[in-house]
Amino acid sequence: MTTRLLGRIISFVMAGNSAAVTGKIPKYAAGTQPFTVLIEGNIGSGKTTFLNHFQQFQEKICLITEPVEKWRNVRGVNLLKLMYKEPERWAMPFQSYVTLTMLQSHTQQTQKPVKLMERSIFSSRYCFVENMYRNKIIDDGMYHVLQEWYNFIDNSIHVQADLIVYLRTTPKVVYERMRKRARSEESCVPIKYLEELHKLHEEWLIENPEFNNKVVVLDADLDLEHIGSEYKRYENHIINPTFIRQQQAVLVSPSKRRRME
Repeated sequence: MTTRLLGRIISFVMAGNSAAVTGKIPKYAAGTQPFTVLIEGNIGSGKTTFLNHFQQFQEKICLITEPVEKWRNVRGVNLLKLMYKEPERWAMPFQSYVTLTMLQSHTQQTQKPVKLMERSIFSSRYCFVENMYRNKIIDDGMYHVLQEWYNFIDNSIHVQADLIVYLRTTPKVVYERMRKRARSEESCVPIKYLEELHKLHEEWLIENPEFNNKVVVLDADLDLEHIGSEYKRYENHIINPTFIRQQQAVLVSPSKRRRME
């Protein structure tokens, strides 16, 4: 599947180059995607729980989970585990593969009117790769190669993103959740890493005007007994593919918002 996707994209781009004289080169996958909602947030912010809530609407929604199992088994190699264990060596191949698998999810076709995706190529770029670069886990050469890939994708492949649901959390809360779920690959993840990812999510989804007009913010610090009511409040935004941005992001209370800022 991976080779076929790359082959289709390269063939499409080459055909587009030959038609460049027309001045109109459609992007690969343009016009093939439904209303698409991206579920974003820190590690342990409740993305899987959010998707599980919307399983009751599967006749209308195509649910696509983060392709973690692919990262754990690349022909027998657990890239995710290697990336956490030796990031200086494995971060670059891991993020290259993340980009490819995310593109597979973004371009996956469905007959359903809504696609709900756990994370996206955008969070890979603006949060995880950026964090690796700022911490000198990947050097300038590795970083710029990845940026060239992202620029190519921007120019050649249509990535649908109509709405972004940001499950906003505090690092201490997600750290405790991560410890409780005890994934073997995450056993060495320090709270500092979660703090850095939180900051990058805020920069990308709250402070960046290119994206924040598509963002709905949910208070994902709530426990499981109360988070369901938050999810229910936004069912219509997702089930009905129409989104009118509110004047400001909605959280549970102004006091809660001040504590998180």
